[in-house]
Amino acid sequence: MIHIYVNSVHGLGQVATPVPGSWVNLSNPTYEELQSISQQLSLPLDILTDPLDIDKRARCEADEGYFMIIIRVPVQDPAGSHTMFFTVPLGIIVAHDVIITVCRRESDVLADFIHNKVRNIHVAHHRRFVLQIFLRTALLYLRDLKEININASIVQEKLHRSMVNKHLLGLLALEKSLVYFTTSLRSNELMIERLRKTPFFSLDDSEQDLLENVIVENRQAIEVANIYNNILAGMMGAFASIINNNVNAVLKLLTSITIIVAWPTLIFSMYGMNVHLPFQEPENSYLGFTVVMLFTIVSTVALVYIFIKRRWF
Repeated sequence: MIHIYVNSVHGLGQVATPVPGSWVNLSNPTYEELQSISQQLSLPLDILTDPLDIDKRARCEADEGYFMIIIRVPVQDPAGSHTMFFTVPLGIIVAHDVIITVCRRESDVLADFIHNKVRNIHVAHHRRFVLQIFLRTALLYLRDLKEININASIVQEKLHRSMVNKHLLGLLALEKSLVYFTTSLRSNELMIERLRKTPFFSLDDSEQDLLENVIVENRQAIEVANIYNNILAGMMGAFASIINNNVNAVLKLLTSITIIVAWPTLIFSMYGMNVHLPFQEPENSYLGFTVVMLFTIVSTVALVYIFIKRRWF
């Protein structure tokens, strides 16, 4: 899908074709759309398709006629997936006085600009617009990290009430999301450090302040992701130990019950044998049955008392 924006009185307005100072947003584009933009802006097609590789790492690249930046941005996984959040590459290309963004998925980072949720947007000021995208990306990471922490607390409360695989898998999905976030944030940080040394980033004072904010927010997101990751790892280990303890307690209880039930069964099995045993004569006497029953009851109660005393129940 192609959308082209320019600055207007009321924020960003759409135009039909790329013009100098415009922003071309390609969201999950088709091959025909990529070819169209490639021909209109005289860009190599592989430059536009490169950010569509889901495994592409954050980097920057300069060549004659264009400058390309790839940054990884967070997106929410579709319902029913095994991961709550993951990251995708977002390509930012500056060429022929036009800025182009290419992404396989619709990202909230660019949606905030499109819906005028970001102040002082000037798509014609390429360096400032790129820095605003960086800053919005870092803030979006922090927002999603808070949501991950909230969901982890909810899953933890459920695990206190019920130890089922569903809740443990929920914690595992959150842990995977944090791994994706940590890796992508570090990749973005390295890319920004390399970008500062390029001629493209000759910044004025206001842009330099914006870059410092980007670096601070990105580092804060890395620290928060590391803290949450450590907490979740400890939580997973703790709940794994709790589950093992619960299983051991159940097995101990079942073993104790089995032993107690087996004791009277052993006695009655012995007196059911077709041989002469004590208390069986005379045959019409109930003394044998009474003695055996009393002995069984007393010995079973004593066995239960011993088990309780030793805390085997």
